[in-house]
Amino acid sequence: MKQLVLLGMIILITSCNKFLEEEPSGSLSLTHYYKTREQVSAAVNGTYDGLATPFVANIGVAVSPVYSLEYITGYSRRPRPSGFEDDQFLRLDRLDNANSKLQAWWNATYYPVENCNSVIENVSVTLVVDELTKQRYLGEAHFLRAWYYFQAVRLFGDIPLKLTTTKDINDVKIRRSPKEAVYEQIVKDLTAAENAGLSWTDQSGHVSLGAVKSLLAKVYITMAGYPLQKGMPYYRMAYDKAMEVIDSHQFSLFEQYSDLRNPAVQNTREHIFMLQRHPTVAVSNIHWAYLPYPGQPVSIQPAYGGAMAPAPAFYNSYAADDGRKQEKAFFYTKYPRYGNPAETIFFSEPYIFKFWDEEAEKTGRSGANFPLIRYADVLLLCAEAKSVIDGGITSDAAAIDAYYSVRHRAFPTAPKPTTLTTDDILKERYWELCFEFQTWYDMLRTRKAFDVAHGSMINLVGYKAPNHLRSFEETDFQFPLPLAEVQKNPDLAL
Repeated sequence: MKQLVLLGMIILITSCNKFLEEEPSGSLSLTHYYKTREQVSAAVNGTYDGLATPFVANIGVAVSPVYSLEYITGYSRRPRPSGFEDDQFLRLDRLDNANSKLQAWWNATYYPVENCNSVIENVSVTLVVDELTKQRYLGEAHFLRAWYYFQAVRLFGDIPLKLTTTKDINDVKIRRSPKEAVYEQIVKDLTAAENAGLSWTDQSGHVSLGAVKSLLAKVYITMAGYPLQKGMPYYRMAYDKAMEVIDSHQFSLFEQYSDLRNPAVQNTREHIFMLQRHPTVAVSNIHWAYLPYPGQPVSIQPAYGGAMAPAPAFYNSYAADDGRKQEKAFFYTKYPRYGNPAETIFFSEPYIFKFWDEEAEKTGRSGANFPLIRYADVLLLCAEAKSVIDGGITSDAAAIDAYYSVRHRAFPTAPKPTTLTTDDILKERYWELCFEFQTWYDMLRTRKAFDVAHGSMINLVGYKAPNHLRSFEETDFQFPLPLAEVQKNPDLAL
């Protein structure tokens, strides 16, 4: 970890333009930084940069580290030929600690954490912005530091907990902290963000109070489950925090699945927090990565694609009348040929349409935002937490309403249930949040898997997922620390 102060190099948000379109202004030491309002604002914006790191493509086609989170679940396939590093996730081979995906996830935590630490240290004492602005900026930085640590602790377990900036090489030679201490710091950071005076919503894409409370609900329900197993008090806190989001009446589900990819409504309603992209200065690769492979000309650049598609068994687990399974909702099996829409191209198997970008189809550049926290996620977390509190089945009206909001969109004529089981809700999470890089985290915290062949929830240990060569074992639930990091800092091995 080296000190990174991303001044104006900050590829991120502010509506969909200024925040992302700031031009690099060079490199300055901290001695000359945080001296103006503009520098403070740029430094805060820089703390968002790490959100994009897992999505950024390495050399090659469709090889972003983020796909490893869906590959390892076993519910996706990679139509494009894969290398040995992807195969370790796709087939559930033993993870090699030299796998570059592990290093990418490590970097996606500790480089942006360094930025957050810098902002928290320096903005806390600045006099160049007013107090309300200062507290808001600090709230954003605390939220993002919590985000990055929450990402890392779930993947790697015990990790270094670094809360100060790097001033000397010895500052980075630290040992791992127990995962419980990391979670305690995550809650502390989110509590600080919760009290920072943030607005409930923020259409510019910055952190909002809704995002903070939603992430707290996710953290609490994770702490309730594995590996900490803190149990009922934390399920109750997760339920209460999710209910605060629901009772705020600031968020709502879109009526149509097509609105999930509608640029006119990004950062609003169902989209509580999104990764901000721009078609020229912060391009998204999701549209291209999910195109059919090989080279089906359904978009202006058909040579890309093949990063990920649903495993047939997962796709077939949806009921035939599920709205999410209908053509061009979450998936598609055919599309007009680009340049000749009168001709339809039929695919041999379904592909993911959930994040299709109509502008990118025509222009060759995607600026589509990607959902990081959706209201549907919060609704299902609310229902799940209450069902566990009530012993695995609930008749609680608020929990049923939360679940039914999501379910009703998929099955408009289905009656509202009078009771719900935890397994009902967990299955709904698989179907609703598929390929949003949420499922692996759900599997880790619940230690359950969706047996798609039989439509039931079962123990994760011993389950062989559709795309895997073997069954899950306990040793699969924590990524090894990257080899290069242990070599640089032997204390990590202690």
